[in-house]
Amino acid sequence: MNFMEKSAKIFVAGHGGLAGSAIVARLRAEGYDNLLLRTRAELDLLDQGAVRAFFAAERPEYVFLAAAKVGGIHANNTYPAEFLYENLTIQANVIHSAYLAGVRRLLFLGSSCIYPRLAPQPMQETDLLTGELEPTNEPYAIAKIAGLKMCEAYNRQYGTCFVAVMPTNLYGPGDNFHPENSHVLPALIRRFHEARLAGAPEVIVWGSGRPLREFLYIDEMADGSLFVMNLDESTLAEHLLRYPRPCFVNLGSGVEVSIRQLAETVREVVGYGGRLTFDASKPDGAPRKLLDVSAMKALGWEAKVSLRQGVEETYAWFLKNVDRVRG
Repeated sequence: MNFMEKSAKIFVAGHGGLAGSAIVARLRAEGYDNLLLRTRAELDLLDQGAVRAFFAAERPEYVFLAAAKVGGIHANNTYPAEFLYENLTIQANVIHSAYLAGVRRLLFLGSSCIYPRLAPQPMQETDLLTGELEPTNEPYAIAKIAGLKMCEAYNRQYGTCFVAVMPTNLYGPGDNFHPENSHVLPALIRRFHEARLAGAPEVIVWGSGRPLREFLYIDEMADGSLFVMNLDESTLAEHLLRYPRPCFVNLGSGVEVSIRQLAETVREVVGYGGRLTFDASKPDGAPRKLLDVSAMKALGWEAKVSLRQGVEETYAWFLKNVDRVRG
Protein backbone atom coordinates (compact mmCIF):
# COMPACT_ATOMS: atom_id res chain seq x y z
CA MET A 1 0.00 0.00 0.00
CA ASN A 2 1.40 3.40 -0.98
CA PHE A 3 1.70 6.13 1.65
CA MET A 4 1.64 8.92 -0.94
CA GLU A 5 -1.80 9.58 -2.38
CA LYS A 6 -1.96 9.41 -6.18
CA SER A 7 -3.30 12.99 -6.27
CA ALA A 8 -0.62 14.35 -3.92
CA LYS A 9 1.32 17.41 -5.03
CA ILE A 10 4.92 16.22 -5.55
CA PHE A 11 7.93 18.43 -6.31
CA VAL A 12 10.85 16.73 -8.04
CA ALA A 13 13.85 19.04 -7.75
CA GLY A 14 16.26 18.38 -10.60
CA HIS A 15 13.70 16.63 -12.79
CA GLY A 16 15.78 17.22 -15.92
CA GLY A 17 18.81 15.27 -14.68
CA LEU A 18 19.53 11.56 -14.86
CA ALA A 19 18.14 10.76 -11.40
CA GLY A 20 15.29 13.27 -11.42
CA SER A 21 13.97 12.28 -14.84
CA ALA A 22 13.95 8.61 -13.82
CA ILE A 23 11.99 9.46 -10.68
CA VAL A 24 9.48 11.47 -12.73
CA ALA A 25 9.04 8.58 -15.17
CA ARG A 26 8.52 6.15 -12.31
CA LEU A 27 6.01 8.43 -10.57
CA ARG A 28 4.00 8.80 -13.76
CA ALA A 29 4.09 5.06 -14.38
CA GLU A 30 2.67 4.54 -10.88
CA GLY A 31 -0.19 6.96 -11.53
CA TYR A 32 1.07 10.12 -9.85
CA ASP A 33 0.02 12.98 -12.10
CA ASN A 34 0.14 16.06 -9.86
CA LEU A 35 3.85 16.74 -10.31
CA LEU A 36 5.56 20.08 -9.78
CA LEU A 37 8.40 20.37 -12.30
CA ARG A 38 10.49 23.47 -12.87
CA THR A 39 13.44 24.02 -15.19
CA ARG A 40 16.41 26.02 -13.94
CA ALA A 41 15.17 28.96 -16.01
CA GLU A 42 11.83 28.76 -14.20
CA LEU A 43 13.26 28.18 -10.71
CA ASP A 44 16.93 28.66 -9.84
CA LEU A 45 17.52 26.46 -6.81
CA LEU A 46 20.61 28.54 -5.99
CA ASP A 47 18.34 31.54 -5.36
CA GLN A 48 17.14 31.34 -1.77
CA GLY A 49 14.36 33.90 -2.21
CA ALA A 50 13.01 32.23 -5.33
CA VAL A 51 12.97 28.80 -3.68
CA ARG A 52 11.16 30.09 -0.60
CA ALA A 53 8.60 31.89 -2.75
CA PHE A 54 8.01 28.74 -4.82
CA PHE A 55 7.39 26.58 -1.75
CA ALA A 56 5.16 29.20 -0.14
CA ALA A 57 3.04 29.50 -3.28
CA GLU A 58 2.86 25.86 -4.37
CA ARG A 59 2.89 24.05 -1.00
CA PRO A 60 4.09 20.64 -2.23
CA GLU A 61 3.24 17.71 0.02
CA TYR A 62 6.23 15.59 -0.98
CA VAL A 63 9.68 16.47 -2.29
CA PHE A 64 12.30 14.39 -4.10
CA LEU A 65 15.57 16.31 -3.88
CA ALA A 66 17.48 14.99 -6.89
CA ALA A 67 19.03 18.30 -7.99
CA ALA A 68 22.82 18.36 -7.78
CA LYS A 69 25.99 19.30 -9.60
CA VAL A 70 27.55 15.97 -10.52
CA GLY A 71 30.52 14.65 -12.48
CA GLY A 72 33.40 12.20 -12.57
CA ILE A 73 36.95 12.44 -11.20
CA HIS A 74 38.06 15.00 -13.80
CA ALA A 75 35.12 17.30 -13.14
CA ASN A 76 35.46 17.02 -9.37
CA ASN A 77 39.16 17.85 -9.54
CA THR A 78 38.63 20.75 -11.93
CA TYR A 79 35.67 22.45 -10.25
CA PRO A 80 35.91 21.69 -6.49
CA ALA A 81 34.56 25.08 -5.42
CA GLU A 82 31.50 24.78 -7.65
CA PHE A 83 30.79 21.23 -6.49
CA LEU A 84 30.88 22.37 -2.86
CA TYR A 85 29.07 25.69 -3.19
CA GLU A 86 26.31 24.71 -5.58
CA ASN A 87 25.39 21.48 -3.83
CA LEU A 88 25.43 23.03 -0.36
CA THR A 89 23.30 25.93 -1.54
CA ILE A 90 20.72 23.85 -3.40
CA GLN A 91 20.29 21.49 -0.46
CA ALA A 92 20.02 24.24 2.15
CA ASN A 93 17.47 26.18 0.11
CA VAL A 94 15.23 23.21 -0.65
CA ILE A 95 15.38 21.49 2.74
CA HIS A 96 14.75 24.67 4.75
CA SER A 97 11.95 25.80 2.45
CA ALA A 98 10.37 22.35 2.68
CA TYR A 99 10.33 22.69 6.46
CA LEU A 100 8.82 26.19 6.30
CA ALA A 101 6.11 25.00 3.91
CA GLY A 102 5.17 21.98 6.01
CA VAL A 103 6.18 19.31 3.49
CA ARG A 104 5.03 15.91 4.73
CA ARG A 105 8.03 13.94 3.47
CA LEU A 106 11.27 14.76 1.69
CA LEU A 107 13.64 12.27 0.12
CA PHE A 108 17.22 13.43 -0.37
CA LEU A 109 19.43 11.66 -2.90
CA GLY A 110 22.95 11.30 -1.60
CA SER A 111 25.95 9.41 -2.97
CA SER A 112 28.13 6.50 -1.91
CA CYS A 113 31.14 8.87 -1.94
CA ILE A 114 30.06 10.04 1.54
CA TYR A 115 31.90 7.08 3.03
CA PRO A 116 35.57 7.10 4.07
CA ARG A 117 38.06 6.19 1.37
CA LEU A 118 39.21 3.12 3.26
CA ALA A 119 35.91 2.20 4.89
CA PRO A 120 35.36 -1.49 5.68
CA GLN A 121 33.75 -3.30 2.76
CA PRO A 122 30.89 -3.53 2.15
CA MET A 123 30.10 -0.08 3.54
CA GLN A 124 27.36 0.17 6.12
CA GLU A 125 25.30 3.26 6.96
CA THR A 126 27.07 3.48 10.33
CA ASP A 127 30.46 3.90 8.61
CA LEU A 128 29.67 7.56 7.89
CA LEU A 129 32.26 9.98 9.33
CA THR A 130 34.58 7.25 10.58
CA GLY A 131 37.57 8.16 8.39
CA GLU A 132 39.07 10.39 5.72
CA LEU A 133 37.23 10.92 2.47
CA GLU A 134 38.52 10.14 -1.03
CA PRO A 135 40.44 13.34 -2.03
CA THR A 136 39.31 13.29 -5.69
CA ASN A 137 35.67 13.95 -4.79
CA GLU A 138 35.91 15.35 -1.26
CA PRO A 139 34.02 18.64 -1.93
CA TYR A 140 31.06 16.77 -3.41
CA ALA A 141 31.10 14.23 -0.58
CA ILE A 142 31.20 16.96 2.07
CA ALA A 143 28.21 18.65 0.47
CA LYS A 144 26.24 15.41 0.44
CA ILE A 145 27.14 14.68 4.07
CA ALA A 146 25.94 18.16 4.99
CA GLY A 147 22.63 17.45 3.24
CA LEU A 148 22.21 14.25 5.23
CA LYS A 149 23.01 15.97 8.49
CA MET A 150 20.63 18.79 7.64
CA CYS A 151 17.80 16.29 7.15
CA GLU A 152 18.76 14.64 10.42
CA ALA A 153 18.92 17.96 12.30
CA TYR A 154 15.51 19.10 11.06
CA ASN A 155 14.00 15.75 12.03
CA ARG A 156 15.45 16.08 15.54
CA GLN A 157 14.54 19.71 16.10
CA TYR A 158 11.32 20.14 14.16
CA GLY A 159 9.90 16.63 13.89
CA THR A 160 10.06 16.60 10.11
CA CYS A 161 10.14 13.45 8.01
CA PHE A 162 13.21 14.10 5.86
CA VAL A 163 15.03 10.91 4.89
CA ALA A 164 17.58 9.91 2.28
CA VAL A 165 18.85 7.16 0.05
CA MET A 166 22.54 6.70 -0.75
CA PRO A 167 22.74 5.40 -4.31
CA THR A 168 25.86 3.77 -5.63
CA ASN A 169 27.19 4.72 -9.10
CA LEU A 170 24.16 5.38 -11.28
CA TYR A 171 23.93 4.93 -15.04
CA GLY A 172 21.36 4.48 -17.74
CA PRO A 173 19.40 6.17 -20.54
CA GLY A 174 19.70 9.94 -20.36
CA ASP A 175 23.18 9.82 -18.82
CA ASN A 176 25.90 12.42 -19.41
CA PHE A 177 28.24 11.13 -22.13
CA HIS A 178 30.64 14.11 -22.16
CA PRO A 179 34.18 12.89 -22.96
CA GLU A 180 35.73 14.63 -19.92
CA ASN A 181 33.04 15.47 -17.36
CA SER A 182 30.99 12.26 -17.32
CA HIS A 183 31.21 9.27 -15.00
CA VAL A 184 33.18 6.19 -15.95
CA LEU A 185 30.46 4.01 -17.47
CA PRO A 186 28.93 6.51 -19.93
CA ALA A 187 32.44 7.78 -20.75
CA LEU A 188 33.46 4.24 -21.70
CA ILE A 189 30.38 3.75 -23.85
CA ARG A 190 31.17 6.87 -25.84
CA ARG A 191 34.88 6.10 -26.08
CA PHE A 192 34.39 2.56 -27.37
CA HIS A 193 31.62 3.66 -29.73
CA GLU A 194 33.76 6.37 -31.32
CA ALA A 195 36.78 4.04 -31.48
CA ARG A 196 34.71 1.42 -33.28
CA LEU A 197 33.47 3.95 -35.83
CA ALA A 198 36.97 5.33 -36.38
CA GLY A 199 38.62 1.91 -36.56
CA ALA A 200 41.02 2.98 -33.78
CA PRO A 201 43.53 0.26 -32.81
CA GLU A 202 43.20 0.85 -29.06
CA VAL A 203 41.16 2.55 -26.34
CA ILE A 204 42.98 3.99 -23.35
CA VAL A 205 41.18 3.88 -20.00
CA TRP A 206 42.19 6.01 -17.02
CA GLY A 207 43.82 4.24 -14.07
CA SER A 208 45.06 0.74 -13.42
CA GLY A 209 41.75 -1.02 -14.00
CA ARG A 210 41.96 -2.60 -10.55
CA PRO A 211 39.53 -0.48 -8.48
CA LEU A 212 36.25 -2.20 -7.72
CA ARG A 213 32.95 -0.42 -8.29
CA GLU A 214 29.25 -1.09 -7.92
CA PHE A 215 26.66 0.16 -10.39
CA LEU A 216 22.90 0.62 -10.20
CA TYR A 217 20.65 1.02 -13.23
CA ILE A 218 18.86 4.35 -13.05
CA ASP A 219 15.33 2.93 -13.24
CA GLU A 220 16.05 0.81 -10.19
CA MET A 221 17.25 3.88 -8.28
CA ALA A 222 13.87 5.48 -9.03
CA ASP A 223 12.01 2.35 -7.97
CA GLY A 224 13.96 2.13 -4.71
CA SER A 225 13.43 5.82 -4.00
CA LEU A 226 9.65 5.52 -4.38
CA PHE A 227 9.73 2.42 -2.21
CA VAL A 228 11.36 4.37 0.64
CA MET A 229 9.07 7.36 0.21
CA ASN A 230 6.03 5.08 0.44
CA LEU A 231 7.05 3.18 3.57
CA ASP A 232 4.38 3.20 6.23
CA GLU A 233 4.86 5.60 9.13
CA SER A 234 5.79 2.98 11.74
CA THR A 235 8.46 1.39 9.53
CA LEU A 236 9.92 4.78 8.65
CA ALA A 237 9.94 5.84 12.29
CA GLU A 238 11.60 2.62 13.38
CA HIS A 239 14.33 2.46 10.75
CA LEU A 240 15.10 6.02 9.57
CA LEU A 241 13.81 8.49 12.14
CA ARG A 242 15.29 7.21 15.40
CA TYR A 243 18.34 9.34 16.16
CA PRO A 244 21.23 8.49 16.43
CA ARG A 245 20.39 5.87 13.81
CA PRO A 246 21.22 7.17 10.31
CA CYS A 247 18.30 8.85 8.53
CA PHE A 248 19.38 7.23 5.26
CA VAL A 249 19.65 3.83 3.67
CA ASN A 250 22.09 2.49 1.07
CA LEU A 251 20.68 1.91 -2.40
CA GLY A 252 22.76 -0.36 -4.59
CA SER A 253 23.00 -3.62 -6.49
CA GLY A 254 25.25 -5.35 -3.96
CA VAL A 255 27.45 -6.53 -6.87
CA GLU A 256 30.91 -5.16 -7.65
CA VAL A 257 33.15 -5.36 -10.72
CA SER A 258 36.64 -4.08 -11.44
CA ILE A 259 37.05 -1.16 -13.82
CA ARG A 260 38.77 -3.64 -16.16
CA GLN A 261 35.74 -5.95 -16.06
CA LEU A 262 33.47 -2.97 -16.63
CA ALA A 263 35.51 -1.82 -19.63
CA GLU A 264 35.48 -5.31 -21.10
CA THR A 265 31.69 -5.54 -20.68
CA VAL A 266 31.18 -2.20 -22.41
CA ARG A 267 33.60 -3.19 -25.20
CA GLU A 268 31.62 -6.37 -25.84
CA VAL A 269 28.26 -4.58 -25.85
CA VAL A 270 29.52 -1.85 -28.19
CA GLY A 271 31.27 -4.37 -30.42
CA TYR A 272 34.73 -2.80 -30.39
CA GLY A 273 37.49 -5.20 -31.45
CA GLY A 274 40.66 -3.21 -30.70
CA ARG A 275 43.08 -3.25 -27.77
CA LEU A 276 42.20 -2.15 -24.26
CA THR A 277 45.02 -0.22 -22.54
CA PHE A 278 45.09 1.22 -19.02
CA ASP A 279 46.94 4.44 -18.18
CA ALA A 280 48.16 3.87 -14.63
CA SER A 281 49.49 7.45 -14.44
CA LYS A 282 45.88 8.65 -14.12
CA PRO A 283 44.08 8.55 -10.73
CA ASP A 284 42.16 5.47 -9.68
CA GLY A 285 40.04 7.06 -7.00
CA ALA A 286 39.01 4.89 -4.07
CA PRO A 287 40.28 1.29 -4.31
CA ARG A 288 36.88 -0.24 -3.55
CA LYS A 289 33.34 1.05 -3.09
CA LEU A 290 30.70 -1.55 -2.34
CA LEU A 291 27.56 -0.72 -0.41
CA ASP A 292 26.08 -2.99 2.21
CA VAL A 293 22.48 -3.19 1.01
CA SER A 294 21.20 -5.46 3.79
CA ALA A 295 19.15 -2.65 5.37
CA MET A 296 17.25 -2.02 2.14
CA LYS A 297 16.71 -5.75 1.64
CA ALA A 298 15.35 -6.00 5.19
CA LEU A 299 12.84 -3.29 4.31
CA GLY A 300 11.72 -5.40 1.34
CA TRP A 301 13.53 -4.05 -1.75
CA GLU A 302 16.48 -5.23 -3.84
CA ALA A 303 17.90 -4.58 -7.31
CA LYS A 304 17.25 -7.01 -10.15
CA VAL A 305 18.81 -5.57 -13.35
CA SER A 306 22.21 -7.07 -14.21
CA LEU A 307 25.11 -4.87 -15.31
CA ARG A 308 25.17 -6.46 -18.76
CA GLN A 309 21.45 -5.84 -19.27
CA GLY A 310 21.75 -2.27 -18.04
CA VAL A 311 24.72 -1.50 -20.30
CA GLU A 312 22.88 -2.93 -23.30
CA GLU A 313 19.84 -0.75 -22.63
CA THR A 314 22.01 2.32 -22.04
CA TYR A 315 23.94 1.78 -25.28
CA ALA A 316 20.70 1.29 -27.20
CA TRP A 317 19.52 4.67 -25.90
CA PHE A 318 22.88 6.24 -26.77
CA LEU A 319 22.64 5.02 -30.36
CA LYS A 320 19.20 6.60 -30.74
CA ASN A 321 20.38 9.90 -29.26
CA VAL A 322 24.02 10.05 -30.34
CA ASP A 323 23.65 13.34 -32.21
CA ARG A 324 22.05 15.02 -29.21
CA VAL A 325 24.58 13.80 -26.63
CA ARG A 326 27.63 14.60 -28.73
CA GLY A 327 29.45 17.54 -27.17
